[in-house]
Amino acid sequence: MRRTSASLVAGALVAALAWASGPSSPAVALDPSVGVADLTQDLNQILSDSRLTIARAGVVVKSAQTGEELYATDAGKLLLPASNTKLFTAAAAAETLGLDYRFPTTVLNTGRKAGSVLAGDLVLRGTGDPTMLAADYDALAAEVAAAGVKVVTGKLVADDTWFDTQRLGNDWAWDDETAYYAAPISALTASPDRDYDAGSVIVAVAADGDEVKVSTTPETDYLKIVNRATVGAETDVLIERQHGTRTVVITGTVADPYQEWVAVDDPTAYVSALFRKALAGHGVKVLGPTVAGAAPAGAKELARHESMTLGELLVPFMKLSNNIHAEILTKAMGRKVANQGTWSAGLKVSTDFARANGVQVINMRDGSGLSRRDGFSPGSIVQLLSAVRGKPWFTTWYESLPIAGNADRFTGGTLRSRMRDTPAANNVHAKTGSLTGVTALSGYVTSADGEPLIFSIMLNQYLSASPKDIEDKIAIRLAQFSRTAAAGDAAAQLRAADPGAAGDLECSWLKPAQC
Repeated sequence: MRRTSASLVAGALVAALAWASGPSSPAVALDPSVGVADLTQDLNQILSDSRLTIARAGVVVKSAQTGEELYATDAGKLLLPASNTKLFTAAAAAETLGLDYRFPTTVLNTGRKAGSVLAGDLVLRGTGDPTMLAADYDALAAEVAAAGVKVVTGKLVADDTWFDTQRLGNDWAWDDETAYYAAPISALTASPDRDYDAGSVIVAVAADGDEVKVSTTPETDYLKIVNRATVGAETDVLIERQHGTRTVVITGTVADPYQEWVAVDDPTAYVSALFRKALAGHGVKVLGPTVAGAAPAGAKELARHESMTLGELLVPFMKLSNNIHAEILTKAMGRKVANQGTWSAGLKVSTDFARANGVQVINMRDGSGLSRRDGFSPGSIVQLLSAVRGKPWFTTWYESLPIAGNADRFTGGTLRSRMRDTPAANNVHAKTGSLTGVTALSGYVTSADGEPLIFSIMLNQYLSASPKDIEDKIAIRLAQFSRTAAAGDAAAQLRAADPGAAGDLECSWLKPAQC
C-alpha cells in the first residue's frame, strides 16, 4: 500500500475522528436562517444546467451536526446508483464480517503420506480471497514441497464450494462478460497485481522488430492467445477475450507498448492451472487430473495463506471502486450469516443492515452497482451515511472513501483528478459512481464554518456530455457553505468555473493508467 506523509496521516485521523463524533457536540453556534437561502439558490442554479433538462437529478444535503436537511430535490426518487451501491456493501461488510476478517486459502491432503509420496488427493480450497496473487499460490506450493511431498498419486482437487456456482451477477450486461470489472466470481480466484482485480489477467503487447510480442501477467498458458496484430505507425490495438472461451484475440497495430486487463472465463480452472504449475516448479508431481469438488471431511491441512484484513482491503476496494471485491464480500456475508455463499443470501444481509439503520428506498441486485436494476434514493444514501457515523468501524470506513483532489492513487482514488485546488480538495470524502447515462457522488464534506455535511448527488438519464462537473460544483459549494457569512461573489464564480478534470468515467473503468 502507498505511504503518505506523517502530517497527512495525522490530519486525516483528526478529520475522521471529528466526523465520527455525534451530532450532540456542536462545534460552532449555528443560525439556520443564515446562509441556507444562498446555498439553495446556488444549488438550484448549478442544477439548471442544460444537460439536465431531460435528465433526472436527485440531490440531498444534510447537516451531520444538527440533522437539518439543508437542501433536497427528488430526495425520495428511486435512481440508478452505479458504484454508490458499494457504500452499502462496504458498510454491511464492516458490520457483519468485522474489520479483522481475513480470507483463508488452504491446501489439504486426503490420503496417507509414505516418505515423499502422498497416496491420495491434494485439495486447494478457497474462500474468495480477492488479493491472492500468483506468488501466493507459488508460496503455498513451496509449503507443500517443504512438507516433504514429491509425488501425489491422486487428483488435484479445486474446492470452490465456499461460494455457489453462479459466476456472473444479476442483470450484468452481456457485452461486459469479458471485461475485468465484470469478472466471474469464485471462491478460488487470482489477481494479476496489487490493485487486486480478481479474476483477470493482464495481456500486454509490444513491437519487437517487425513482430508483435505478447506477454501476460502473471505468466500463464491458461489463455489461448491468437495474435493477429501487426507493427504499425501508431498503437491502435484491440485485446479481447471471445465470449465463453479462453481465447484472447489481438488485432490492430502496435507501435508503443500497450496492455489490457482481461477477465478469465473460469477463475477456478485458471487458479488450478496456476497452482499445478507452481507445484511442478517446486518438484511436486500430481499424477491425477485436475477436478473441481469439495474437500472430504477429515482432510488434513498442509499449507495456509491468509489475506490482509477487511479493514486493509477497504482501501483498494473503495478508493479504486473494485466491483469484484464488492461481489466477493456480498457472498462472504451470505456465507457467514446464512451459511450460503450466494448473491441472494448476501444481498439480504446488506438490505437488512440498511433497513435496520433507517434506510427505506433501496433495491439491491448486486454488491457493486453494475446492475441497471439497482435502485436507491438520494435520501436513503444520506440516511445510511448519517447512521454509520456512530459505528465503531466508521473511522476506517470513512478513510477508505476517495478524497477529492489528492493525487496519491490510494488516497484520492477515483476523485484524485477532481476538485483540485478548490475548497473541496482534501476535504470531500465521497464515493463516485459511473454507468452509461448515470453518475453519482455521495459522501461527506466540511463547510467553511467547520460544520460536517452529508450529501448525495444522483444524476440519471443524461444524453450528452458527462455532468460530473456538476457534482464537483455542488461539492465545492458545500465546502464554501457558511451560516455566518454571505456567499458573496464566490458562488457566482463557481457556477462559471471548471472545477477540474472530471471526465466521463471514474478511473476504475479506465484501467490502464489513464487517470
